Amino acid sequence: MRLDQLAVDQRIIAAVTRARFSSVPELFGVPALDLQRLSGLSRTDVQLLLSAAAATCRPHPAVSAVNYGGLASNLRLSVGCPVLDQLLRGGLPVGGVTELSGESAAGKTQLALQLCLSVQLPVQYRGLGSGAVYVCTEGSFPVTRLYQLISEQPRLRTDVPESVVTSLRFSDQIYVEHAADLDSLQACLSRRVPLLLARGLVRLVVLDSVAALFRSQFQADDWLERNRQILRLGAKLQQLTSDFNSVVLVINQVTDVFDSSNRTGPVMPQVVPALGLSWSNQVLIRLMMRRLQRSVHRGHQRSAVRQLVVEFAPHLSRGGQEAAVWREGVRGLVTVSHGQDET
Repeated sequence: MRLDQLAVDQRIIAAVTRARFSSVPELFGVPALDLQRLSGLSRTDVQLLLSAAAATCRPHPAVSAVNYGGLASNLRLSVGCPVLDQLLRGGLPVGGVTELSGESAAGKTQLALQLCLSVQLPVQYRGLGSGAVYVCTEGSFPVTRLYQLISEQPRLRTDVPESVVTSLRFSDQIYVEHAADLDSLQACLSRRVPLLLARGLVRLVVLDSVAALFRSQFQADDWLERNRQILRLGAKLQQLTSDFNSVVLVINQVTDVFDSSNRTGPVMPQVVPALGLSWSNQVLIRLMMRRLQRSVHRGHQRSAVRQLVVEFAPHLSRGGQEAAVWREGVRGLVTVSHGQDET
């Protein structure tokens, strides 16, 4: 919907148009304070604008509950581990964009690959009975690790009959795409990915990673165009998950921020997801993987301890669950009398 169709004073429309907003959906991706700063409007004018926009928009039936803080569907995609699924109340929800952020080697790609296999299992085993499309924006697809996970699926998914696991040709149902810049990413998400979804070949879309292209293509003074591109990408991902009743997982990098409120000691950096508020408004669920400063052993294997943390989600409580990366995949850790034991 165009801005000039809103039932507000044309002075307000002119101000947001000068700020280079052209449609109603763009307004919902920007916090009210940012709209006020970018347009030069008063707080009252911005509230009138957003109220008029909300009154004229009718959400898609499949995601109307998502837009108002709930989840329209109870369907979940298991992450392949009952301990981690318990943290997520069954897994990743269908009909929403989930972000998984973390530092390098935290285990983000490991979990994404595991989901690419889990989605192929039948619904009764907490899969979606379809494939996955994996969009790479940096580096190459980790095909060697994927085949290792495939060979170890019977060990990871002991809750699934081995005959079901071995009957699936996992590698044939993972479609890999590469995007070197934002234009090619948008083309991929607008053409190739919707075609796979429409044909029922995939129901999981993984983007790895969202921050890479924005960091390489924009300088500090390009913030306005950068934010517009973030909103455009967010709208496309939300459209994919709602139109095709699918799961969208976006891997994000992190950045350091410094808290100077502690005047009595040194200023310490805090790790937060990259791309700031403009991007955070585009996701329904934000998860973070952290790599802790200790490790666990199991037989001849050793793994650094990770922690999967719920940063925000409309249906989840904030909290975390420790995990380890083994040969067969990512498993949650449970506390036993003599320390940590994997489940």
